[in-house]
Amino acid sequence: MLVARSLSKEFLSGGRPLAVLRDVSFELETGAFAAIVGPSGSGKTTLLGLLAGLDVPSGGQVLLDGTDLTALDEDARARLRGEKVGFVFQSFQLIPTLTALENVTVPLELRGERGAEARARELLERVGLGGRGHHFPTQLSGGEQQRVAIARAFVNRPRILFADEPTGNLDGATGGRIVELLESLNREDGTTIVLVTHDLGLAARAQRVIRVADGRVVEDTGERRAVSVEGAA
Repeated sequence: MLVARSLSKEFLSGGRPLAVLRDVSFELETGAFAAIVGPSGSGKTTLLGLLAGLDVPSGGQVLLDGTDLTALDEDARARLRGEKVGFVFQSFQLIPTLTALENVTVPLELRGERGAEARARELLERVGLGGRGHHFPTQLSGGEQQRVAIARAFVNRPRILFADEPTGNLDGATGGRIVELLESLNREDGTTIVLVTHDLGLAARAQRVIRVADGRVVEDTGERRAVSVEGAA
């Protein structure tokens, strides 16, 4: 489903190249739930951007569902993301002037799909917010806003979902329940999930943990059974 081959990324700093990623390689099968962890400045967020096609590497390849992202131009990568990729961010990134229901329908409306509202209502029900669709983001708690963001990310039925510190603005208990929600959607829909986090406790619930330090993969646990936690956000 997702293949990273000898990825490297450099930026210019003070007129000199600064290596942020060095020779990163791994593969994820369809339906995997993987966490990328590492300290601040380790390169994990840069790696997520490359895997999602938001940026291009200085060297190496990214294959997403059989397509070489590094061979596509920016417009083609954007089309592929719209068709196959979902995103969840730490800051939620909901549109404040739209209700929860309207926020979830946006991706489908942009694609001109019919039945957008019915699909959005279905997703809000699945994340436990069926009765909150008429509320605006400011009327929702942080955990509720993140659940709206997750519903929006899944509304297009993505093949893969990238989550960048999705629990960073939440307390520990709420964050844990958000990861449990991602786990359930991963199991039920078979969506591949790649989660970036600095929280090792949350990462331990993933099937696989890829640890990054100084721009390199220093540990890869491979597949293992996720740890379940009771409760729902």
